[in-house]
Amino acid sequence: MRNVIILGTGGCASEVTFYIEDNNKHLPELEQIHILGYIDYEDHVKDHYDRYSFKAPVLGDIDSYEPKGDEEVLIAVMDIGFRQKMIESLKAKNAKIGSFFHHTVVRPDNLDIGEGNIAGPFCMLEKYATIGNYNLLTSYCFISHDCVVGDNNFFSVAGLAGSVKVGNNNYFGIRSFTVPGVEIGNNNVIQSGMLVDKNVKDDTTVFYRFKEKVMAIPKVN
Repeated sequence: MRNVIILGTGGCASEVTFYIEDNNKHLPELEQIHILGYIDYEDHVKDHYDRYSFKAPVLGDIDSYEPKGDEEVLIAVMDIGFRQKMIESLKAKNAKIGSFFHHTVVRPDNLDIGEGNIAGPFCMLEKYATIGNYNLLTSYCFISHDCVVGDNNFFSVAGLAGSVKVGNNNYFGIRSFTVPGVEIGNNNVIQSGMLVDKNVKDDTTVFYRFKEKVMAIPKVN
């Protein structure tokens, strides 16, 4: 049994908790994940913890956390900047940053992937992709053949077509996708619903203003 502490108490942590609880139903007891508790700052806990009815307790914050040899930390935070700070704090403490793959994730046995990655239900990580460290993929994401993905990227039901290169610290909003072969640098925000069809350098927000206004036309009998 793996002993896990989840970093975060917000919506992302609630999703990762659900992924783990669902995954445990399909594993023998000795292979299941035991959630020891959560670590987060007090102001975050006040805003989120009670809302999600977590079963395990809050153990403290990242500053007071002292790693133990028989446990690992899963980073369940959506905010890219905060994720980066938490990764640095955990590494400074020599904490083990764990990975989690839901049992429905499709991936080859020899996938070239680093540490600290999380992939939710029904993700597709194709053969010949290369994936770095500390990336989080919510459900139904895909990373296609010959893609090269760096570190600390967040994918929200998003997908990369073949031969795409992605740097570090990028946020991909819901249902954002790429065409094959584009390159995306570092510290970018790809807004929900975007199709990236050209290269993106660094520190860029990709969005589409034309559809800012949503109209609802009622049916006329």
